[in-house]
Order: sequence, then C-alpha cells, then structure tokens
Amino acid sequence: MTNLPQSFSVGVGRFGGGGGMSSSSSSSGAPLNKDCKMQSVEQLVLVLCDPNLRENALLELFKKKELFPDLGRLLWHSFGTIAALLQEIVSIYPGLSLPCLAPAQSNRVCNAIALLQSVASHPDTRKSFLNAKNPLYLYPFLNTTSKSTPFEYLRLASLGVICALVKVDDTEVISFLISTDIIPKCLCAMEMGCELSKTVATFIVQKILLDDVGLNYVCAISKSFFEVIQVLGNMVGALAEQPSSRLLKHIIRCYLRLSDNPRACQALKNFLPNMLRDNTFSSCLHEDSMARSWLLQLLLNVNGSPVAPQAGGFDHML
Repeated sequence: MTNLPQSFSVGVGRFGGGGGMSSSSSSSGAPLNKDCKMQSVEQLVLVLCDPNLRENALLELFKKKELFPDLGRLLWHSFGTIAALLQEIVSIYPGLSLPCLAPAQSNRVCNAIALLQSVASHPDTRKSFLNAKNPLYLYPFLNTTSKSTPFEYLRLASLGVICALVKVDDTEVISFLISTDIIPKCLCAMEMGCELSKTVATFIVQKILLDDVGLNYVCAISKSFFEVIQVLGNMVGALAEQPSSRLLKHIIRCYLRLSDNPRACQALKNFLPNMLRDNTFSSCLHEDSMARSWLLQLLLNVNGSPVAPQAGGFDHML
C-alpha cells in the first residue's frame, strides 16, 4: 500500500496528535477569519445528524480537524453527534464479512473514525470517551484479516484512535484496554497489516508494556507472553528481508520492557531472535542511537545478568 486516502488522519510520529493554526497564517484579519471558520465547523457538526448531508460534512470536518484543537470537545458535547458517528461505523459491519469492500464506503467510515480520534485525543473528553466504551465499536475492524486496501484503511484508522488513548500515560486507559482484549487485536494487526499498521499496533503494545499493569498482565500468563514474543519474533524475521528502522525500534523497545520482568527475561534467553544478537540490523540502526542503546541494554539484560528460574514461571516451557 503506497498511498493513504485523503480522509486518513494517522501519521507516524504524531500518533493521533492534534495541531493548531500556525503563527505564519495570522494576519490583521485573522481573528475574523478564525471566527468564520469556527462558525463553519459548528455548522458542519450540526449537519452530521442529517444522514443525507453527513458524507460531505464528514469529509469537510476531517479537512479542518487539525486547525481546531477543540474539535473533539465540540463533537462530544453536540447533541446527537457521537451517535451519528457511531451509526456510520456500525453501518459498515455487514460488509466486513464480504471478500470485497467498496473504497468509498471505507473512506467514509475512516472519516468518522478520524473524528472519534479527535475526541480520544482531547484531554477534556478522553475519559468520557473511555467510560462510554466507545473504543469497542472499532474492534471489529481490528479483527479483520483481509489485506485489501479498504480493510487496511479501516484497520489503520481504528489503531489511530487506540494510539491516541495510549499516547498519554494513564493506567486507567491501559487497564480498560487490557480488559477488552486489545493485545490480541494488536497482534493480529502486527501480523496482517501494512508497515504503518504494524508500526502503530506495535507502538500500542509498547505503551501497554511500559505501564506496570500491562507488563504484569502479559507476563503473568505463559500463553499471553508467548503469543506476544511469537509475533515479535516473526516480525523480526520479516524485517531481515524488508528492513524498517521505525518498526524495528518499537519491537526492540517491547523486548527491552519484557526483559524488566525476571521470568520473561529468563525466557528471552532462549527466545530472543538471533538476528537481534548479531549484526543483521547494524545498517538499519546505524542512524538511530536510541534504538541501538535499547538493543544494547536488552542484550545486557538477557545475556549479561543471569536470572534464576522461578517455580511457576516460563522455565517449564523452555
């Protein structure tokens, strides 16, 4: 997949971040111009409740979303707006069981998901969005296994919303996501998605592992732990053929965090891919000093600090 649709909102490096109007666009007429644009945004939000006008409103709001950091709050507190966005999302569910999905359908729903990402990103609406369990409406898109472009866009847009939630360190968010089985869904995207989907999904797993609740959850059950390292290992093998420094960096960070758990570290002595132990990725990491530092620390943790086997740990499966 080489091109993203015009309606897509997640990019590597910003992971659901919002933006404001740049200072370079200001002028003597800027305040009035901004008021006019805000009025237009408010009108478009109202139009979302009209099914006949919703498609164009979704696209226009997406185009304007980066200009208005408070769009998420406006969407959340406008009567019927969230219900309209969820209606758009639910409407495409029957198509997920079909081998083909129309690009126009996918793009329209991606626009709705992008607006939900604004809600998930906003500090005033993130908690309410979570308490309403709105992320669950996106999980069917993460369960799909088709690699076709329309499905990939839906997968990527949905990951963008989850990414917006985990971007801010919050144990409550991590606990919610764990309780709703987000990790297997991310693992599916890490196996089935394009490079960008893999990167965003791996970043989400990384953020979950960086929270103590997330690390303890993954390492408490052998099945969960081995599912994670199996997918990570498969990705390392694939990257040897098609390198991606940004994806590899997140994979290394996941391994490094797992090595903070004594039982997991003991298991990694046997299950850490050899390609991370030799010079396979030396050229790939040549310009990324942070990733090289993480890899060095990972190897020191796994090879340089012996960990005594513990009863009930992973050692019985080695």
